[in-house]
Amino acid sequence: MFRLFRKKCTMKENTVYAPLSGKIIPLENVPDPAFSSGEIGDGVAIEPSSSILKSPVDGVVKMLFPTGHAIGIMSNRGEEILIHIGIDTVCLEGKGFITHVKQGQCVKLGEELITFDRNVIDEAGYSCMTMVLITNLDNAYSLEFPDTETVETGGKLIHIYEKAV
Repeated sequence: MFRLFRKKCTMKENTVYAPLSGKIIPLENVPDPAFSSGEIGDGVAIEPSSSILKSPVDGVVKMLFPTGHAIGIMSNRGEEILIHIGIDTVCLEGKGFITHVKQGQCVKLGEELITFDRNVIDEAGYSCMTMVLITNLDNAYSLEFPDTETVETGGKLIHIYEKAV
């Protein structure tokens, strides 16, 4: 599995909250094999109904793409979270994205990270589907997702727990 920051996760249990509102899409249904295969990380996608991406945890911004379409956060509990707004939106070269944070900045749960213009993305022919991935888990951990079809910003999205041995 791809590891964003190369640090093994050592927490026992934690929750990652929804960075935006929308319909929950299982990762295997994402129309991009890099995401749907789990190669980059395990997690879930959201077809957004909102356009403000908020921090899903307390942590530090470890990576912020100059184009504003993706951000990596190291949570205070140890998870490396990659949030990727859209599919192939890197091709927009930053058009339609406004970042509200900087790399190295500490962030709190619910803090605004990125605003994106859904119309710009749609008009360019790209999907706004947003992937929320945990990139540093190994086989000792399992993920649980809500049993609902939609999620609101700040709602529980991913529950991470250590498997019983």
